[in-house]
Amino acid sequence: MAGGLSLDHPWAFAFGILGNAVSFMVYLAPLPTFYRIYRKKSTEGFKSEPYVVALFSAMLWIFYALIKKDAYLLITINSFGCVIETIYTLMFLLYASKKARVHTFKMIMLLNVGLSSLIVLCILLLISNGSLRLQVLGWICVAFSVIVFVAPLSIIRQVIRTKSVEFMPFNLSFFLTLSAVVWFSFGLCSRDIYVALPNILGFAFGAVQMLLYIIYKDTKVPKSLETEGKLSSVEIIVANDTEVKKTSKDEIERAREEDKANNMGVEKSRV
Repeated sequence: MAGGLSLDHPWAFAFGILGNAVSFMVYLAPLPTFYRIYRKKSTEGFKSEPYVVALFSAMLWIFYALIKKDAYLLITINSFGCVIETIYTLMFLLYASKKARVHTFKMIMLLNVGLSSLIVLCILLLISNGSLRLQVLGWICVAFSVIVFVAPLSIIRQVIRTKSVEFMPFNLSFFLTLSAVVWFSFGLCSRDIYVALPNILGFAFGAVQMLLYIIYKDTKVPKSLETEGKLSSVEIIVANDTEVKKTSKDEIERAREEDKANNMGVEKSRV
């Protein structure tokens, strides 16, 4: 997602505009989650990691765009990303438990303050050659994008194990895949390898998720788990993939909401 608004690359411009629109929608995907947090005045079991990491990624790509120069399309969407992720993170800090608040604050200081400052200082002070500076920063962005793209492995594993797409909403998977395709096309047209490369991986994971949805979308909840049309207390596998425990209908629904919300944070760093 780099490159400017130059009409010398009309396809790059078109894909950049489309990429901004798609990424804008994905950034807004967690709004229902945070409305719920605001309404209940509690973060319940929701995790802050996706939003803190997404904020870090947006900051990193803005720095890359500033170094590259004229990368306006990259700056616009990631500036919006920084604003919305900051709001999400502040809301989490406001309504989280003391333990979760401390953990989130430590992450912010380590990642968004410490590591981001270290990267900026090293790039600006240790590398004087403009071309080399852009290359090093570009590969750093690729590395962190790849780390973000690995996150869906947990949900893919869960879908295969449970043969259910309860925790993998199709609309989100579709827009994440579309975003990867659009930004890969943008990187290709603007000849920006640092944008194109990580989105190949993003498309691959997105395609796998949609394929799994097609395979398991008709899987029904076993009748043994239903009592007069309602879920009763059953044994389910919780988010850590190892612990199995008894839970109630409300807890099941809460776990589903949390898992979906935590996976929504993944893409926001995929630009």
